[in-house]
Amino acid sequence: MNKELLNRIIIYKNICLKMKELGFFRIFSVNFSDALGISPVKVRKDFSILGIKGNYKGGYDIDYVIQRIDEILGKGEEEKVIVVGVGNLGSALINYKGFENVGIKIVAGFDIDPKKISAESTPPVYFIDDVKKFIEEQKVTIAILTVPAIAAQRVAEMLVSYGIKGILNFAPVKLKLKNCVVNDFHIESELEKLLYFVKFELKEQKKEKE
Repeated sequence: MNKELLNRIIIYKNICLKMKELGFFRIFSVNFSDALGISPVKVRKDFSILGIKGNYKGGYDIDYVIQRIDEILGKGEEEKVIVVGVGNLGSALINYKGFENVGIKIVAGFDIDPKKISAESTPPVYFIDDVKKFIEEQKVTIAILTVPAIAAQRVAEMLVSYGIKGILNFAPVKLKLKNCVVNDFHIESELEKLLYFVKFELKEQKKEKE
């Protein structure tokens, strides 16, 4: 599956979840196409590739679409995830409740700062020295990395040696790892791209008015 289709699948599921919250039971290809800015034909083609069955007039059953996408994404039981680096961003991620809607549970945070350690909190925050034992006992395979850039590579290598197979990296550095899937999310870069496209759009609008 290519990255573009994977991105659309995740958006399809999020749309279904929102529609379900609003009390809808069925959804149509046009609902997806309007949200993604693609044609309804493209949506139906995606669903055909994914084996998601529906009806042209009756649309798609929302619960069925969500279930099918979860199967495609390999989701079953709730996925356990740890956060390594409990600064401002790490704390925000630990306390974010939206992960539960997509079957993800932040089970613990880890840091080197004694002031941030709280074994009684929900989820608990432990010393980084305890991360190996926790990963092995809880069978955690996914970590979110929010440590400073200077420490990111070293900490990531340590996590992989303890059994982590996937890392969502918020540190502003490109990680080089073997036997681990890494998704880099650089907030600064994302904001720069957003600012560029906003400025480009404003320039185009100005040209049209001239």
